[in-house]
Amino acid sequence: MAERAQTTADALGLVPAVALAVLVALLLGLAFAAVDSVVLAGGRLGAAVEPVRSTVRSLTEQRRATLTPDALLWRLGTTSVFVLALLSVAVIPVTGTSLVSTSADIVWFNAAEALLWAAAWLTGWGPNAVHSLVGGYRFLAQGLGYELPLMFVLITTGIAGGSLRTVDIVATQADLWFVVTMPLAFVVFLASGAAFAFWGPFAAPAGADIAGGVRSELSGPDRLLLDGGRAVFLGATAAMATALFLGGGAGPILPGTVWYVLKTAVLVVLLVVAGRRLPVLRPDRFVEVGWMVLVPVTLLQALVVALLALAGVYR
Repeated sequence: MAERAQTTADALGLVPAVALAVLVALLLGLAFAAVDSVVLAGGRLGAAVEPVRSTVRSLTEQRRATLTPDALLWRLGTTSVFVLALLSVAVIPVTGTSLVSTSADIVWFNAAEALLWAAAWLTGWGPNAVHSLVGGYRFLAQGLGYELPLMFVLITTGIAGGSLRTVDIVATQADLWFVVTMPLAFVVFLASGAAFAFWGPFAAPAGADIAGGVRSELSGPDRLLLDGGRAVFLGATAAMATALFLGGGAGPILPGTVWYVLKTAVLVVLLVVAGRRLPVLRPDRFVEVGWMVLVPVTLLQALVVALLALAGVYR
């Protein structure tokens, strides 16, 4: 584990590797948006092209103006959401290697998520508008409920894999996928990813009761950056869950990359369907559940996995 794993940047060079990572990120976001459009249209496959149309419309739409906004922080927030979503893909081993290897890939991924707190807050603060600001506060409050459980989940996968690198964690699952011994961690990880993107039951920061919250004053390219970043991040969550819990590209007959794409696609559909079927949770109620239920059970999950690791189950 001490040796540095080869990365895509090592094999292709930095510029081609970055271009590949950006392409993968955009494809993940587009896939999520396309599946969501199909679900909203009642299963009509033709609706899959709607994200492309929406993108073109947003690029040509005029930006909305508000009274005395903090324009710099507003633009910084919306842009950061998209950039952080792209960065989260850099440590996902879709092709068997990641763009970079920091010796702490899951820390990198969690850092990108944590910085979304600041980005979403700036997006809510910048317009100098009531509904947008309330959405930003909701996002901060809601985050208190899932950040610690998510950290414990990531630590748990690191304990089982004996490493913080995604490629090592995938390799450890050659005989046993982690979802078998840590199903709770798997569910909490997917839920936390949805919460960071304020999606589905965690969409209160962009709720209809506050006219769209953090999205209420966004239009044109600004809304595209925010919604595109959310879609990319949700796709990245599915791809990272595949690496951490479903053995990455492990599978019979088909090439590893094909298996990785298939597993990620299944999780994307799961996130979309669950997000569109479950009711939106009140942030204060979710914080209660997070602290009273999720923190203890994820700690217990980590303890069980640590004992299994000591017993040699993951070797």
